[in-house]
Amino acid sequence: MNWLTQTLGSSIGKKLLMALTGFCFVGFLTVHLAGNLTAYMGSEAFNAYSEHLHSLGPLITLAEWGLLTLALVHVLTGTVLFYQNVSARPVRYKVSKRAGGRTIGSATMPYTGFFVLAFVIFHLMNFHFVDKTGTTIFQIVSHAFGNPVYIGIYITAMIIVAVHISHGFWSAFQTLGANHPKYTPFIMGFGIAVSVIFGIGFGFLPIYITLIA
Repeated sequence: MNWLTQTLGSSIGKKLLMALTGFCFVGFLTVHLAGNLTAYMGSEAFNAYSEHLHSLGPLITLAEWGLLTLALVHVLTGTVLFYQNVSARPVRYKVSKRAGGRTIGSATMPYTGFFVLAFVIFHLMNFHFVDKTGTTIFQIVSHAFGNPVYIGIYITAMIIVAVHISHGFWSAFQTLGANHPKYTPFIMGFGIAVSVIFGIGFGFLPIYITLIA
């Protein structure tokens, strides 16, 4: 087990953890978005989807604990890497250089990551950890999105999620060794496409529900 401990304790090991957990969250967001799209089919379809999830019982609980574990690994590892990067360069350069294809996503990864974490907690408090007695999930969602402030926060968060994924997606492939002049542009482009789909798919939902509610 020493080799595993040494690997995970190294910089490349931490980046591998970030890549693998990041891919898991992209998969989760894909499934989550697919479920949320049922809202465009009306309240009955959305409530039926929610009831189906809750009917899975222990499986959903297991999935939630799995996501919590992945989140802890991703956040803690990312925080350690951020701290190590800052410690390695305690004095900031006087001139900001954007060499090497540096993007908004790559320059803001730690900060967007912390914001997403804060939003997830806020989001869970408003949707998951609420009293669902005598109401439906669609009514809870409609009530939340009836608040313009929450809509603004939600849409802003989805934009930031998209920015985070736009860099994280191809960076994860690079960490896993898929770094080739022939394939990297495609992976980067695909990552941007995925981030745009998530941004629009999730971001337009509160606007749509507000319009039909």
